[in-house]
Amino acid sequence: MQTIFAVSSGSPPAAIGVIRISGPQAGSALRSLAGRDIPERRASLARLRSSDGRVLDEALALWFPGPATATGEDLAELHCHGGRAVLAAVCRELDRFEGLRPAEEGEFTRRAFANGRIDLAEAEGLADLLEAETELQRAAAMAQAGGVLSRKVEAWRDEVLRLSAQVEAALDFSDEDDVSDLPEGFKIDLDTLRDELASFLSRPRAEKLREGFRVVLAGPPNSGKSTLFNALVEAEAAIISPIAGTTRDVIERSVSIAGIPFSFIDTAGLRDEGAEEIEAIGIERARGELERADVVLWLGAEGEGPAGGWEIAARKDAADFVPKENAQHVVSAATEEGLNGLNHALIETARDAMPKPGEAALNARQSARLAQAHAGIVGAGEAKDLLLVAEDLRQARRAFDQLIGRSTTEDMLDALFGRFCIGK
Repeated sequence: MQTIFAVSSGSPPAAIGVIRISGPQAGSALRSLAGRDIPERRASLARLRSSDGRVLDEALALWFPGPATATGEDLAELHCHGGRAVLAAVCRELDRFEGLRPAEEGEFTRRAFANGRIDLAEAEGLADLLEAETELQRAAAMAQAGGVLSRKVEAWRDEVLRLSAQVEAALDFSDEDDVSDLPEGFKIDLDTLRDELASFLSRPRAEKLREGFRVVLAGPPNSGKSTLFNALVEAEAAIISPIAGTTRDVIERSVSIAGIPFSFIDTAGLRDEGAEEIEAIGIERARGELERADVVLWLGAEGEGPAGGWEIAARKDAADFVPKENAQHVVSAATEEGLNGLNHALIETARDAMPKPGEAALNARQSARLAQAHAGIVGAGEAKDLLLVAEDLRQARRAFDQLIGRSTTEDMLDALFGRFCIGK
């Protein structure tokens, strides 16, 4: 296996630039650059030199012999000055060593997975952590990367193995392949596992953290949607005009409020008549957004909005303000009256719809695998033949293995580790 290297600290310039080296030649490359042996697992000041004796930099050098390292291989780190020229010079020198090459995207993490330092669910959590932009995203990704989901899956898998052993024992000692030969507590344990998986599947999904809680502002033309939209996103994102049909397309802005990701969507004014061709397309798109929304803020006539929409009495400062008898919020974007209350309500509603801090949130792939495992457990509980029970449990175990990466495909791994930057 080749030894790989890359700048792992982000784009220079910076105060410090970290170059990571992983693989069987990491130790010899470090020794050659530093001109001496570097003590294990201790930062040492080293003057890095090229093969012709030129000083490249003074850096902190660290040496971690494998397999107890981040990648499961021999690993070295050079904490250099973070200028572009410094890092480029050290990397050029490393590229001259036989058996060393620049790392590809995500290759360090992929080696950690291949060497059993992390499993697939933890790798996905690490990818999410690198992309996290809000506090909730960070907390969920930390839980995933820290193995919260992996430990849960391992416990479920162990339980399936235990139940499978009971089935195999019944098959060995029974003349009839009948489930009545199973131990008395088998069905209870199976039902408990089934319910636990169902409960986990019902949790909010990880995609909600990335996409944000979708808040769609809807209503007829000139109902104050764009003005309220600008106030909520705290930017002049939408054009405001008394001319009907000014907003002709969907306008979307992603913001973080109280550490929660939101997507606010301003839509074309909904009307059945009087819209020219371009506006009509915008109205059709607006209706599509209503179906995708987590919450619709309805600024139109009371009772005419979509089911479950929040009745918003907007433009309270206007001379032609029309109150609503059952308005959930009365607001004025111009004077900011009622905005704090609306923001607080949105935060609380979104927080309930998001994964809880510290909880692992399933992504689409993980949810599909867990659903397969759940189906296997349900099938095992309904089967009357021991051979069918055994097969259903095997399918559940296989789904758990796929979830944490015991069995997987190269294409899927390529897609996952391609999300990482070079040097991670």
